Formats: sequence, structure tokens, C-alpha cells
Amino acid sequence: MADQERRHDLETADDRILAGRAADGDVHAFEVLVRRYGRLMRVYARRILGSNADVDDVVQEAFIQAWRSLPTLTDLGSVKSWLMRITSNKCIDRIRRRRDEDDIADHDPGAPASTTPEGMWAARSLEDALSRALAGLPEEQRRCWVLRELAGYSYLDIGRELDLPSSTVRGLIARARKNLIREMEAWR
Repeated sequence: MADQERRHDLETADDRILAGRAADGDVHAFEVLVRRYGRLMRVYARRILGSNADVDDVVQEAFIQAWRSLPTLTDLGSVKSWLMRITSNKCIDRIRRRRDEDDIADHDPGAPASTTPEGMWAARSLEDALSRALAGLPEEQRRCWVLRELAGYSYLDIGRELDLPSSTVRGLIARARKNLIREMEAWR
């Protein structure tokens, strides 16, 4: 009975408490964080990766890294945004690996011919252009845009994550969209 009450207490605990206990090695506290943010991390990874193929692997890798790195997290209250950053980095790593594999597959005579080389080149060029355009945005604009467009956060949630008023978030996203539209004009 005491174990069941303890688990219930953990389910309703604040992120800061869960992260602190997990950092001290409490597996049950970490399980609550996994249940609390696993779905969000999967949705986010699916949007970045564009398919379901690697989502579970990426999220699992993110949680493994989080478990190992939790003792180094200085702001335990920011565990959600920290998990999302880890997930984002794991997605980028997976996309890079895909590119390397695609380069090999391009030269493989047994590779499926479902897309033409021109189509693959155009898609990769578009992706590269968008990556450059995003990289060229000021940091706050980029972070707000990614949380809104890729993670599906509300303006209020973004403001909470980045410690900004929602009106500021709205303005940053509007400027980011303008900048991206200008940079991506050639791809219309």
C-alpha cells in the first residue's frame, strides 16, 4: 500500500521534484517523467523526422542520454525543455545518418528507383535551404519558431519555456516567419 501511495505522489509531483529524485537514481521518478513527456517527444520527433520509422529509437536514445545526464542538469525545473533539446539533437543526428546512408544508396544499383535523382536532389536542396534559413535566424526567433511549428506549442507554453511574455513570443514568431518567407522565396 505504501508503495502505491508513493507512486501516486510521484505522478502528481512537480517536474523539479521528479528530476531531482531521478538525478539521485530514483527509477520510479524517471518513469513518471518518461510517461509525462514521452508522447510529446514522439510527436516532436515525428515532425522533425517526417516519418514514424525512427521516432521510437530517437526518443529511446534521448531518454537514455537524459538518464545518464540528469545529475548534471542545473535547473531541475527546466527538465521539459531540456528533454526536448535532447530529442531535437537526436533527431538531427538521425537525419545526418540518413543523409550518409542516402549518399551510399544513391550509388547502390539495387536501391529502389521510386524517386528520381532530380527529385532527390530538389528535396535535399530544399531541406538544405530551409536549414540555412533557420540557422540564419536570431536564436530567440529560431527557438520560438521551432517550438511553435515543429513541436506544436501554444504561445503561452513557449513563453513559459523560454521565460518570455506571450506577446513577445507572438512577435518573434511573426518575424521568424517573415524572415523565412523572404529567405525561401526562390522555392515558392
